[in-house]
Amino acid sequence: MKDQSVNFKKESGLIPVIVQDYKAGIIYMLGYMNNEALKKTKKTGWVYFWSRSRNKLWMKGEESENKLRVREIVIDCDKDTLLIKAKLEGKNACHTGNKTCFFSRL
Repeated sequence: MKDQSVNFKKESGLIPVIVQDYKAGIIYMLGYMNNEALKKTKKTGWVYFWSRSRNKLWMKGEESENKLRVREIVIDCDKDTLLIKAKLEGKNACHTGNKTCFFSRL
């Protein structure tokens, strides 16, 4: 059964998810969730995404041990984007070794 409060229909079943530090407000990353990833996130309290490149469900930090513990999930007014406020359990959210994925200026 799908979560009726989230609109997964617009982008082939995927919605963008912004992950932000629950205290400092730093934006860690952007990922994508399908209904399965959202359910698993809500059930476990850890952030799960749908990998578009690997075409599979994955938990952030399952290999790196840099996990994101959910503190709050907020939905936007169109019900097609989530903001997850999380606690970083580890050193870095980005696979490059940076604390955040947003570290390069244009």
